[in-house]
Amino acid sequence: MASSSDVSSSADSTPEPSGVPESGSTGETPASPARRGRVRPRRAAVMAVPATVIAAGLMILTAQGALGVQFAISGMPFTVTATNLDGEGFAQFGGLDQMAEGSPNEGDTGGQVLVVVSAIKKATLEKLCQSVDLGGTNLLIRAGEGKDKVSAVNLTTDSTELSGNASFDNIEIGNDASTLDKSHTRGPKGVFSQQADTVHIGNLRQTNYATTAAVFKLPGLKLSFSDKGC
Repeated sequence: MASSSDVSSSADSTPEPSGVPESGSTGETPASPARRGRVRPRRAAVMAVPATVIAAGLMILTAQGALGVQFAISGMPFTVTATNLDGEGFAQFGGLDQMAEGSPNEGDTGGQVLVVVSAIKKATLEKLCQSVDLGGTNLLIRAGEGKDKVSAVNLTTDSTELSGNASFDNIEIGNDASTLDKSHTRGPKGVFSQQADTVHIGNLRQTNYATTAAVFKLPGLKLSFSDKGC
């Protein structure tokens, strides 16, 4: 699983209006800023949600996205599978990745790819497989097939497809992506998102365009070429 920027949305740093009239203004008293309230979302103890439904809903409800990663993607998707994924500090929101200018893979989209950004503060994966189709031959990576699991810190993936059997602890659905606080990253303001204390996905399968991690450990790493992908 070799996602996305660990940096909070730049919208978070936008200064609020001071409310003081500028020199030469009409002198009208500016309207008082709207009161900011915080409503604690309802929490579910444990909630199983089909991952494919989550991904589809996020893509449909995504407002204008932001770059999911801090580099230009190649535009070549890769497949990631794992028997089990367990994570602490989970967040998910919509985003938009951009290919390098003039990329032969940009098609008719201008090199943009709408993605679902999944962020996990600490993750472990069993029997990880990653493959990318190079045109008749697949570059195949396997790891974590023995007693030691693959582990990652600040893992972020940019996906167009995600499936598996998912369960969450203390999930919150419908957050503004700029307010997320359970994982290591946030999304842009106005974008639909969700977050949870923990996540478990069995039989994980993803189609990804980018992956990033602060630390990524692959015990028992095996790299090879194969006529079949994951």
